[in-house]
Amino acid sequence: MNEGGAKPKGIHLSERQRIAWLRLIRSDNVGPVTFKDLVNSFGSAENALGMLPELSQRGGSTRSIRVTTEAEAIAEMERAHRFGARFVGIGEPEYPWALRQIDGAPPLLAVKGETNVTVRPALGIVGSRNASISGAKFASLIAAECGRAGYAIVSGLARGIDTAAHRASLSTGTIACFAGGLDMPYPPENLRLYEDICANGGLAVSEMPFGWEPRARDFPRRNRLIAGVALGVAVVEAAVRSGSLITARRAADFGRIVFAVPGSPLDPRSKGTNELIRNGATLIAEPSHVLEALAPISQIDLFSQPKVTEPEWEKESSQIVPPGESERERIVSALGPTPVEIDDIIRHTELSAASVYMVLLELDLAGRLSRHPGGLVSLDIG
Repeated sequence: MNEGGAKPKGIHLSERQRIAWLRLIRSDNVGPVTFKDLVNSFGSAENALGMLPELSQRGGSTRSIRVTTEAEAIAEMERAHRFGARFVGIGEPEYPWALRQIDGAPPLLAVKGETNVTVRPALGIVGSRNASISGAKFASLIAAECGRAGYAIVSGLARGIDTAAHRASLSTGTIACFAGGLDMPYPPENLRLYEDICANGGLAVSEMPFGWEPRARDFPRRNRLIAGVALGVAVVEAAVRSGSLITARRAADFGRIVFAVPGSPLDPRSKGTNELIRNGATLIAEPSHVLEALAPISQIDLFSQPKVTEPEWEKESSQIVPPGESERERIVSALGPTPVEIDDIIRHTELSAASVYMVLLELDLAGRLSRHPGGLVSLDIG
């Protein structure tokens, strides 16, 4: 197991870099994938910030793109500091080491608590908010046993199964992933649990701005964090249409192990888990089943280079020649509302990868591109 063995690699951002990173990710139409492409294309977040208006205009935007100011970024950092939180970048040692491996990993996380827990391999435990007594008890059993075995327990601070998993792993290390800002815990009745997590060596993480009240559409983003931080996700109880199954799907997308606890066919809370098992999820009936499955992959050293790198500030980024109008038109005309792979766009247009990626970046910043799981893209014609 990586705990006590290999240590996470990375270089701490300077304060200037951290401010620029926060400005960039908080600017209009800049998501994690766009952030990575911008930094890797222009050498630094600071360089990329200066290019946003031009790129957006080239992408066909009809309005000026909003670029977060330095004063706004500093204000959010100060708000985080007053709250006892800070921002950790994807290339820094404190960033959750499994999360940095996924496509679309957040470039910056707001964190509160003890970051040492991110060095340990993690198990996600999710399930029904309306948990049964036996479901909550079994989630507690898995969390406690796996926690004692050296795994951090990751969940979403929700009612039911999430709450049971966090409480059972308070003494061994647990990570709570938020759908809103760190100062907007949901549900409000778990505020005490939130405080207990941060006070007992655990950690709370969010990619959303401070003051952001979670909306329904923010929870799938939170579920992706749970799946990305963990090496495996155990679903204890879940209805056929539930956020827990979204977490399971994202875990499968990321190459994680999906565990499911079987239940009575007559209990709606077991329909989702039983369906997962039918579709190939690993059936678990006791904690040892989880530990046996995770043991081989918890030995793997995932402390590889982060996907977003930034050179020293003194180093100038190479001059990038923007694609011509004819190339841009070929790429845009090749796109439609159906998601496609970027490699297929390159083959279809017979243009260079650099030109295709640059036009996609322009369209993204203009609000004309939709990104989908698996790296697929489509033209937003709405």
